Amino acid sequence: MEVIVAFIDEHRDEFGVEPIVRALSGTAARIAVSSYYAYKKRQPSARARRDQALMVIIQDVYEANYSCYGVRKMWKAINRDYADQFGPVARCTVERLMRLLGIDGIRRRRKRPKTASARAEECPDDLVEREFAAPAPNCLWVADITYVPTQAGWVYTTFILDVFHREIVGWQVTNHMRESLARDALTMALAAKYRAGEDVSGLVHHSDRGVQFRSIRYGETLAESKVVASVGSRGDSYDCQSVSTGFRKNRVVPAGVL
Repeated sequence: MEVIVAFIDEHRDEFGVEPIVRALSGTAARIAVSSYYAYKKRQPSARARRDQALMVIIQDVYEANYSCYGVRKMWKAINRDYADQFGPVARCTVERLMRLLGIDGIRRRRKRPKTASARAEECPDDLVEREFAAPAPNCLWVADITYVPTQAGWVYTTFILDVFHREIVGWQVTNHMRESLARDALTMALAAKYRAGEDVSGLVHHSDRGVQFRSIRYGETLAESKVVASVGSRGDSYDCQSVSTGFRKNRVVPAGVL
């Protein structure tokens, strides 16, 4: 009944109540005109009042999260943050109310960007061998590139992380995967250390075999600062795990946020 009345309310200004009721008479949604007006005069049920309150919260949560949340994330957020107000909320309830509100989440693209790797003979030795530990700051940095799907397309991010205290010392975000994506992050990290008066000579910089990290200009920047390059094997899921963990879970972000 609630859905039928809501449908009539939505279209009554354009078609009128009686024509809509006549159009519905031959369907499973048939309703008498008197029943429609009687329902309108009736006080909202406890469920209807709860639904209305939930819809306000769902809309607020949806907008606060860049209009990205789908049913699963919305359901978890409601039960996590509003359990005291509403008690347990079924997933099907969240799905139904989101459908009434006309909102839906953003789905991740399945096709991932392709990356290019340098040949093994062009790469320096692996000085880390998956031992991602350091005795002090500025001893071992690891670098990696990850990607985030947005409504405007893929966004690429380079992180350079100091293994000792898990601090990101350099980063860059762009809409391309050119060599400057990685080099700008390295320049940021080195500049910060120079300003702080910290010595980085002898520091080991570890990355995978991505061509951005093996470019001539990137290598020159490392050499100028007396930083030692270390490169892991191609396609090894453990390489650069220190920097990748936590960032490879791609997040969907609307256009204009980044």
